[in-house]
Amino acid sequence: MNRRRLLRAALAAPALAGAQRATAQVAGPVTIVVPVTPGTPQDFLARLLAPVLQRRLGQAVVVENRPGASGNIGTQAVARAAPDGRTLLVQASPLVVNPSLFPSTMGYDPVEGFTAIAKLSTSFVVLVVRPDLPADSVQGLVDLARARPGAFEYASPGNGTAQHLVMTLFTRAAGIDLTHIPYSGSAQSVQDLIGRRIAAAMLPYPMAMPLAQAGQVRVLGVAAERRWEDLPGVPTLADAGFPITSPELWYALLGPAGMRPETVALLNGVVNDWLAEAATRVALHAQAMRPAGGTPEEARAHIAAQFAFWREVIGGGGIPVQ
Repeated sequence: MNRRRLLRAALAAPALAGAQRATAQVAGPVTIVVPVTPGTPQDFLARLLAPVLQRRLGQAVVVENRPGASGNIGTQAVARAAPDGRTLLVQASPLVVNPSLFPSTMGYDPVEGFTAIAKLSTSFVVLVVRPDLPADSVQGLVDLARARPGAFEYASPGNGTAQHLVMTLFTRAAGIDLTHIPYSGSAQSVQDLIGRRIAAAMLPYPMAMPLAQAGQVRVLGVAAERRWEDLPGVPTLADAGFPITSPELWYALLGPAGMRPETVALLNGVVNDWLAEAATRVALHAQAMRPAGGTPEEARAHIAAQFAFWREVIGGGGIPVQ
């Protein structure tokens, strides 16, 4: 009797799996919302992933940039969308940072308000200065800032962004006073940096790399636990004598809360297959990114841990939002 039951279950399994795949199809065009400006790491990842999703889903996939309010505008739009798999989000640290900085204006919960699909990649932030600034090292910038407190400005793409928070942690560790100039996105902040109207910035290395190669910025330090293999001569901030707790940058694919498990599994499988391809790994490395991947549960756990980390840092350290 037990053998007959096992045989019936084995014969039924392929049909059941096929039925699950059938019900997991996304019915209609897909929009990947990028809550920051074009040219950012989130935008790069979304545009690299979009054609892959289009081929695998058999649906049109478009990338839509909705910047503003430190990423809140686009993020809130996805949180309010229907959980049918047709509206997705590529987000990073602002997802878990903003609720602690702007608790009265949040329209979402970073953990419960979204369906985590997969981590896409990880990277890091670098400390850069404009090339004409007389500072060739982290210590050189610190000495310059100490000699002229408040005289030098640093740019960020908005209050509460990773660039703002990491620079705040660094200036506190170094005991220096740099004036924060928040912008409404990365594009203008970078333009003012390379236009020599701003002295310094913390930039995601994927964004800083082409600027450094073109001689438009000078990279002084890496805000990470270890050096990047393509920057062997650039120290971490800790190596330079200014240890700060700075988690790696991360980028994830999410959807609205309440997505069907079958749809999540479908999208997660596409992402992991894509990240395993050699061409994807080469493209990511060229942008100073490391592939991530993993299960939806792992992505959700990472987001929850990051939310708890930044809530403690911001709440305990009184990081200003201006």
